[in-house]
Amino acid sequence: MGGILQWFTDPAHWSGSDGVPVRILEHIYYALLTLLVAAVIAIPLGLYVGHTGHGRFLVVSSANSLRALPTLGVLVLAVVGFGVGLGPALAALVVLAVPPILAGTYAGVQAVDRAVVDAAHGMGMSEREVLFKVELPNALPLIIGGLRSATLQVISTATIAAYVALGGLGRYIIDGLSVRDYAEMVAGSILLALLAIAADLALAGLQRAIVSPGLRTPRRIRRPAAA
Repeated sequence: MGGILQWFTDPAHWSGSDGVPVRILEHIYYALLTLLVAAVIAIPLGLYVGHTGHGRFLVVSSANSLRALPTLGVLVLAVVGFGVGLGPALAALVVLAVPPILAGTYAGVQAVDRAVVDAAHGMGMSEREVLFKVELPNALPLIIGGLRSATLQVISTATIAAYVALGGLGRYIIDGLSVRDYAEMVAGSILLALLAIAADLALAGLQRAIVSPGLRTPRRIRRPAAA
């Protein structure tokens, strides 16, 4: 315990190109880039499948298959095919991030009350208007839930970037392991956990800001009064 405290209080670990602030920014960059690419792929696909029902079985099966792929194994294959760099790490992390975002988006649209959708059609709304003005706003809680799940997974797994000579908080774990500096490894793990918690709290705040209060709080079913 004393060694870990000493590591955190050492000024050398908080400055320079391998200091904690730089490593945290690198880790955030990898995570944000991954989530952006994954969202661009998964959200439109999830909206399309959820709205039309076309390709439902294929998408759900593919998402489940991607969940089963080992991220480190995908990284190794990407490195063999494309060499060392950001590309292979990004590809492996995107494979990890797509399934929860896709599942959240698809499930969110599917969960919208069909009576509400039918009413929108009855008002003369086009399919595009129904999707973006009715289904998407109602699906936001589950979409953001998928993003939160993907964010936690990506932040915790982005340590693999250190395997391909990149930065991020994984450097402390990998470098500490190579020289058996357990204080550095534990410090890296603590920083990683704190970053994941901060990201989840930020997304929770975003959800409260953009999701209608009526969708955040389950509606209570009124029971008829006893005669």
